Amino acid sequence: MYIIQYIQSFLLIISAIFIIIAAIGIISLNKDMKNVVYARIHIIGIFDMSVVLALIGLGEYLLAGIYFILVPFTAHAIAYAYYKSEDTLNNKSLEDKIKEEEDITENPFIFSKEDIQKAEKEDLVVDTSDGALSLSTLKISEDE
Repeated sequence: MYIIQYIQSFLLIISAIFIIIAAIGIISLNKDMKNVVYARIHIIGIFDMSVVLALIGLGEYLLAGIYFILVPFTAHAIAYAYYKSEDTLNNKSLEDKIKEEEDITENPFIFSKEDIQKAEKEDLVVDTSDGALSLSTLKISEDE
């Protein structure tokens, strides 16, 4: 009977040590480091395994098994979503999309939403002498 309590106590102490080490690792990460998001997700994996050890130490075997299976899927989903949406360093196709968007903003015939909203707020009327460009804003009331 006492041996099981010693094993549970040992597992809880080991998991607490792992959590402290992982917390120090997360805090000491340089925010300007290359691929810092992936490093953080990797360190969070240490937290996850510590939680599995703690749940086993507390006698929650089914919950530990479910946690052991589901958490890696969520970590990979987060990493994949970051890779597909924001990681311009490693995802070259995303870098190409950003270049295409920059090319669109350099087009003189396409205006960004912010520029149009700024012009609407200023009641801006621009007219060139040769008539090549005419920019005006309309005020429309809801009563009309």
